[in-house]
Amino acid sequence: MKIAIIGAGLMGHALALVFAIGGHRVRLTDTNAETLARAPGLMETARATLEAAGEAQGLTGAGLRERVTTHGALAETVADAELVIEAIVEKPEPKRALYAELDALMPKDSILASNTSYLDVFPLMPPARLPRAIIMHWYTPPYLVDLVDLVGSEQCPPALVEEGAAMLRAMGKVPLVMRRFLPGYIANRLQSALSLECYRLMDEGYATPQEIDEAIIHGLALRLLLLGQMAKGDFTGLPLSAHALANRMYQPPEPKGHSETLDRLLAEGRTGVMSGHGFYDWEGSPEALFAERDNRLFALKRALRQTGPMAGLAADTKKG
Repeated sequence: MKIAIIGAGLMGHALALVFAIGGHRVRLTDTNAETLARAPGLMETARATLEAAGEAQGLTGAGLRERVTTHGALAETVADAELVIEAIVEKPEPKRALYAELDALMPKDSILASNTSYLDVFPLMPPARLPRAIIMHWYTPPYLVDLVDLVGSEQCPPALVEEGAAMLRAMGKVPLVMRRFLPGYIANRLQSALSLECYRLMDEGYATPQEIDEAIIHGLALRLLLLGQMAKGDFTGLPLSAHALANRMYQPPEPKGHSETLDRLLAEGRTGVMSGHGFYDWEGSPEALFAERDNRLFALKRALRQTGPMAGLAADTKKG
């Protein structure tokens, strides 16, 4: 399939790599020339990490350069594209402006997809595009995280969404087709609830970032990787879950729209791995740190492939 990706930043260049590994041809563009120029190197670094882990599916550096090309002009990028994926800034007005521009440039029968994490982008799209408009939301890094959220517009036939899901499955991904649009889908909503509590614990002086991560890694994550949340409840016993709800010992934090801890870190220029400082002080280049993260995630994925999730032993994992 001929694919065009608009936006070569954190997600855009990584998506180009994913589709290249899947055997597709990709044209990539960005309004920022520096971002676009940096994308091939970032893709090659990630591809080499994948190759070293035996996960590149035979894609060589030369093959990557053949399958993914960068283009400065939007018209050239989307010409003859069968699938156009928008992966630009998460703001309504830039997306609306881009969709209007794409409407005049991309083929009439192309699929228009957005990687939006929370926005309902369908009202921002030209009405004539809605019958072939979908949300295709990935998680970073998409060449490692297999989950992809799929949502069609109200005018989009379910068969078209299923075609997209089938393409993703053929690439080894795990598409989750939503019944209708919901901001944040499932995984991001759960992540948002967890983040809200984490910021409350830090802001109110209950825990440090390190203590929160220790609680997650050594308490929650090991079981969640194998069981998820609902199967974990089955093993704990549903009566305990019912008692916990009845006791009402937990009150979710009220969203404030910011965090004192996060505000302080940002004011100090501690933006995360790319700056070398965030909640933690990081040693080494961002490229080396991302590669090490990827290698460790590979080890977890391999272990999960060998064991499989416990829900796979249930009689009907689709029930309910």
